[in-house]
Amino acid sequence: MPNRLLIPLAALLLGACATVPAPAKEPETATAGVVSAADPRAAEAGVAMLRQGGSATDAAIATMLALTVVEPQSSGIGGGGFMMHSSSNGEIETLDGRESAPSGADPQWFLDAEGKPLSFMTAVISGLSVGVPGNVSLAAQAHERYGKLPWATLFQPAIKLARDGWVLSERGRQFLVQSKNRAAHQPEGLTIFYDASGEALPVGTVLHNPALAETLQRLAEQGPEWFYSGANAAQIAAEVAAETPRPGAMTVADVAAYQAKDRPELCGPYRGYRICGMGPPSSGATTVYAILKQLERFDLGALGKDSPVFWHLFAESQRLAFADRERYLADPDFVSVPAEGLMEPDYLAGRGALIDPNSTLAQVTAGTPRGLALAPPDGAEPEEHGTSHFVAVDREGSAVSYTSTVEGSFGSGIMVGGYYLNNELTDFSFVPTVDGRPVANRVEGGKRPRSSMAPTLVYDAQDKLVLVVGAAGGATIPVQVARALIGVIDFGLPLDQAIALPVLFAPGDQLSAEEGSALVPMIPQLQALGHVQIATRSLPLKTNGAQRTATGWAGAADPRSEGTAIGE
Repeated sequence: MPNRLLIPLAALLLGACATVPAPAKEPETATAGVVSAADPRAAEAGVAMLRQGGSATDAAIATMLALTVVEPQSSGIGGGGFMMHSSSNGEIETLDGRESAPSGADPQWFLDAEGKPLSFMTAVISGLSVGVPGNVSLAAQAHERYGKLPWATLFQPAIKLARDGWVLSERGRQFLVQSKNRAAHQPEGLTIFYDASGEALPVGTVLHNPALAETLQRLAEQGPEWFYSGANAAQIAAEVAAETPRPGAMTVADVAAYQAKDRPELCGPYRGYRICGMGPPSSGATTVYAILKQLERFDLGALGKDSPVFWHLFAESQRLAFADRERYLADPDFVSVPAEGLMEPDYLAGRGALIDPNSTLAQVTAGTPRGLALAPPDGAEPEEHGTSHFVAVDREGSAVSYTSTVEGSFGSGIMVGGYYLNNELTDFSFVPTVDGRPVANRVEGGKRPRSSMAPTLVYDAQDKLVLVVGAAGGATIPVQVARALIGVIDFGLPLDQAIALPVLFAPGDQLSAEEGSALVPMIPQLQALGHVQIATRSLPLKTNGAQRTATGWAGAADPRSEGTAIGE
């Protein structure tokens, strides 16, 4: 092993008492209120609410609705999400709008007649993959609590976009080409996005979705109950049932019964800050916090972002965090999830003690936190590209961190009223048992699948909200968020620069270094530290956030995406 990689342990074990970096140089874009989203038209829709005196919640809902139109491959009213709300006094509420399985689903949902798991895409492009959408219920509950503007006002930007048209971007067309099997699965999608020969329309084409405009208009005028009842609920159930090749298909009663749920936030200290995230059925909070806390004994700031040793430590912490994620995380209404145990500092300090700065763990297994779910690991989940994160902060200091998803690109490919229905149920484990024991994240009627979504709020030592952040990109989400938090807290970077840092994704023994990034030249050094299975890869990275500065809030968006931040 090259001597230059042998870092004296004493030089690294300074994290617990390391000085918190001074605030980074603040960006020049600080404003009273801000919205950051993955599409500038959606961000503008949110800011329009702030400019009308709306709350951060109003802005977030308007952003989600606009994304239904301009980013149909990623999120919308046919999907679900998780939302964290911070009031101006620092009070936190978290809402779970995760989609739910139909009541007739069972652990054999994704098994064929011989008891073998279906292929992933066979399951996706079918009614088997569709959960009851949760975003409308989530938005309704959030608006009832924190909205200032009338419900119908929030829909106007999205209605205008769907009715009058929006310009197809380069990224949007790429998804239409790559995911035509879903986007054009039904005639409606083919008509909107493709020409007579079946080719995706060219970049710059003004697209129109009159069916979605009508859906949004009715939802605006008749309220959220319209979505879960009557003709819309009947159409959702009918479309899903028609493509469900087994008993137990979604019913109108399943749609009508859906309710977004309050969930307890999960918070913990890290270097003088308080990190708060979304608890189960999301694995976001526990995984992000574990990655951070397991590294707290190391002085990451002294190592810096250009150190192969830092990235080695970051990878090792991920491996430990993902082992626990795979073992324990699921819907807490169905499984006893040891969420508090997974957040305990002593437990995570013990897990972090396993990390060696000079070598790689030969084998990583789940730990034994207080309170256990009796289920074994269920393996890695397929990567998805159908998620969007956005944040909104209003001039009164309330903030929203909201991750919305249809799971994969264009979800299941099934359309209702101009919007795509999700394929969220493929986030369940396809295999219900391992070694004769039930898997925590197995399919069950009414259950919500485990998620990687990680909307996050960060408070300083004075308990003042200083960061609002989250990401899209499947299982990479917790890693993107943890990377951004280390960039700000440990490296002293402004949020936009922290989000621009590369990503090393290490959910297990196989590591993926972001293609074309500063990590690529470090691969030989990482291999020397024991990371033999490492390759460059294009990762689905898309982080958005906002940071409090001395002069106001500064939004930040991932430079890899089309996202932007717009001030009030």
